[in-house]
Parts: sequence; C-alpha cells; structure tokens
Amino acid sequence: MIVVYHKNNRILSVSSDQKTALFFDKKITISGGLNLLATQFPQSKIVWCNEVYKKNLNLDEIDSLLHHDKMMLSYNPSDFNYLGKKIGYIDESPFIKVNKNVRYPTWQMSSDVGIIHSSVLIEINGKIKMDADFDYYLNSMAKLCMPLGLLCYSEPRLLLDFGPRGTAKEDSHYTLFRFVKQHYKTRWVFLLFMNLIFYERKFSILEMIYSGFYKNRNKNSINLDAINVNSTLKIVNEETIDVIVPTIGRRNYLYDFLCDLRNQKYLPKNVIIVEQNPLPDSVSELDYLTAEKWPFIIKHTFTHQTGACNARNLALSQVESNWVFFADDDIRIMNNFIQKAFENIKRFGANSVSFSCLKNEDMRCYENFFQWSSFGSGCSFVNKESFKDCNFKMGFEFGFGEDSDFGMQLRNNGEDVIYFPEPNIIHLKAPVGGFRIKPILEWEKDIIKPKPSPTVMLYQLLHNTHEQRLGYKLILFFKYYKYQMIKNPIAYLLNFNKQWNRSVFWANELNKK
Repeated sequence: MIVVYHKNNRILSVSSDQKTALFFDKKITISGGLNLLATQFPQSKIVWCNEVYKKNLNLDEIDSLLHHDKMMLSYNPSDFNYLGKKIGYIDESPFIKVNKNVRYPTWQMSSDVGIIHSSVLIEINGKIKMDADFDYYLNSMAKLCMPLGLLCYSEPRLLLDFGPRGTAKEDSHYTLFRFVKQHYKTRWVFLLFMNLIFYERKFSILEMIYSGFYKNRNKNSINLDAINVNSTLKIVNEETIDVIVPTIGRRNYLYDFLCDLRNQKYLPKNVIIVEQNPLPDSVSELDYLTAEKWPFIIKHTFTHQTGACNARNLALSQVESNWVFFADDDIRIMNNFIQKAFENIKRFGANSVSFSCLKNEDMRCYENFFQWSSFGSGCSFVNKESFKDCNFKMGFEFGFGEDSDFGMQLRNNGEDVIYFPEPNIIHLKAPVGGFRIKPILEWEKDIIKPKPSPTVMLYQLLHNTHEQRLGYKLILFFKYYKYQMIKNPIAYLLNFNKQWNRSVFWANELNKK
C-alpha cells in the first residue's frame, strides 16, 4: 500500500508499507504523481489523503474496504461536493444525491481521502488528461470509468472520524460547464444554461462559450476488461435462496418458470407465490402446485387484493433463506442460472444484483457489469440482510417507480445494485395478466390532470435533489408541449405549472400510504 499526502494540489509526502524507496517530484501534479507510482508499483493500492485528515485516515481497514481491484473509493465529510448541487439540473441519476452516512455508489469523488488500485491508473494512463485540479481529475476518471465497470463509492469508513469539516465553496460555473461539456452530450450544456436562467436568473453565456473550447472525453479507448475481479469478501456463507413470484392470470407461464426452477443444478429452498384475482368468488387456478411433486417447498398465498407492491411485500414477509430471487411469472432461465448467479456474486462481493432480462429478439445494450441506476423487481438477487427495513411502498401501487424506489432504499442502506449481463433471463412479456382490471386512480377525476404521474412525482420527491426535480420539470415542459392542445406558450406554461403542482399534491398524499 502506498499513501500520498497532499495539500493545495501538490504532493507533500509519500509513505509505503514496502521497503522500496519512493522517488517523486513535488513539482508535478497529484494526478501525475499517482500515475508514476502506479507504474512503479503495478500491484499496489494507492491511497491519497489531504494533509488535514492525516490523523483521521483509517489505514487498518483499507484492505477490507477495497476488496477487489476494480474499485475506487473516496470520501468528502462535508455536506457539499466538488461540482456543487447544480449538476443536478442535468443529471437525474441516483448518483447525485449522496448519502454520506453509508457506502454509497457515486462518481462524485473527492480529493480529501480515497483509494484506487494501480492497475486502474495504468489502464487509463494517457487516455484521460492529468488535470492540475486533482478533484476535477478524480471526478472525470470516475464519470468516464463507472459505466465501464469501475465500481465507485463514497466511503465514510476511510476516516476514523470526520475530523475538520470544510466550509461551503462558491460553485464555479466555469468548472461546471466545462465538466458537462467534457462528460455529457452537448445538448446538456444548453439545458444547463436554460436551467440557470429560468430558476436562478443567471445568464451564464461566458461560461457556456468557455466550455466550447474543451473536447468531450467520452470518445476515448479506455478498456478495463483486463483488470481481474476477485473479491476478498466472504458474503455467501450459506447459499440458500428463496424465489418470490407475484402472479395474476398467467397460469401456464408460471408453470414453465417453475419447471425451470425444478431443473436447476442449484435448487431454491422455497418458492413463494402470491396469486391475485380480484373477483370476489374466485379461487386459485394453480392446481399443479399440489397435483405435482416439486423439489422445493412452495408457499402459496391467494388474495383478492391486486397489485405488485402488495404481492411482493406479502412474499417478502415469508422469506426464510439468506438470499432472495425477485422474479416475474413470465420469465425463463437456463438450468445453471442460480449456480452461475452465485458465482458472479461471490466474485464481485455483491449483495444486490440485477440480471439482463430481455425478450429473445431484443438487442442487449450492455455487455459488461456496472453500477446500475435502477433495480429489477423481476430479475434480481438480494441478500436478506441488505433489504432489512425495505419494502415496496404502497404509494407506487398501480403506477410506475416501485422498482427504482426499492433500489434507492437499498442504496440508502449502504448497498449497491450491480448489473450483470450474464447469466441472462429471457422475459416473455406475456400479453395477459398484469393490470387486466384497470383500477380507478384517485386523481383521474381531477379537473386539472396531474403532470407527471403522481407516482413519478413521488419518486422525485423521495429521492431526487431540488435541482434534479427542476431539471426534470424543464425537460418535461418541452417534451409535453407537442402532445397537448394548448399552443399559446404563456397559456401552456400557466396550465403546466397547475398540473405540476397538482402532481406534487397527489404525490404527498401517496407518500402517506
């Protein structure tokens, strides 16, 4: 392990647990110094620490925190991040609103304290400019490499205690515009410009022009596939797993999936089925559950109350095993699916993973693992301890967003959601079932129709920053214009604000459920 102490964007000292002498030039940038050290010690973990936090650095836990080479950790104990809150105007991802109390997935890195393996720095050497501003370099590296499989986290355990806290900095619009230009599509530069005009009355024309002198960094040849992943964490002590399946009107599809489970090389312990039928006099149609023998225990609940949130919560209350497979009733899996899933889970030391779940004819967009911004309630494995105190909020029932909300609950519990392209799930997307009997939602009788849907707004209120909501509002304003009848821009704006406010009202009502 090599530790680099720095101050004012200059290296002060370098220490190592190796006997090899370390030579460095104090005149070079911190990013340049880290890359030189990585070249000299390609098998080492490299720690950086601001001199202010030297006494607070938790060196004893470094090895357990960076449990495989394809990770990057940092921590900023202050309430602000390097780019400030305004980045939320153009980024709706869950990586913006960082929970500083737990390990939280984010590309927003900090120069205060952090760690990375030399192999990552070697792979990106010459492909990302070694900026003199160390914070800019770290954020740029994480933003570019996170979609390529580098797992990036805000990790409070890097410090024994938070020590001195920084004071709020005045956001630099020049830095913000430059970062957006170099790491997002060009249209986001103009959207940031418009957001600052509409919501802050700031006309940042010089900053926008300034950003035009910088090239986008996404067009590079970074490839992290050569970095081996072999976690030292032992998270799977006992590979017992329960499968939860909500179902409604899909008798034959469910049977095929149960047969897939029956043919698994690694069998589940329990399959928990929650069958729904809203008709008062209806009974279960799943006679094969008792007519046939199954190599696992089937826990079958029949209810007249429809809704995926309620069904999954009923199923979760019956879980016994250490792991849960969140499944849909119209999916198909290979006979080694569970076995292969656990192999990947152990290799990455992950507690929550979602798998590729597409129709046979669909093209797969992602070929590598990465930190996913959502969660698949029909294609995921989660450690039981990870979703303690989590549930599918009833406010999302019959709407959209319960998957993403559950994923955010996991992240705020200190977990992450890793996407795996393999082993894959085939999603048949059955034409029956689901919302066959459309419920009458409370807001449908409103004279002013809420926009967006109150369930979408509920997610916005629960998990996004103020700036993220305003950025979403501006995009929705432009997108919705061509689909509605009011063509006078002023009248449309007034009506749109009424619809938005009505959506906020109903979202707050849903949050009470």
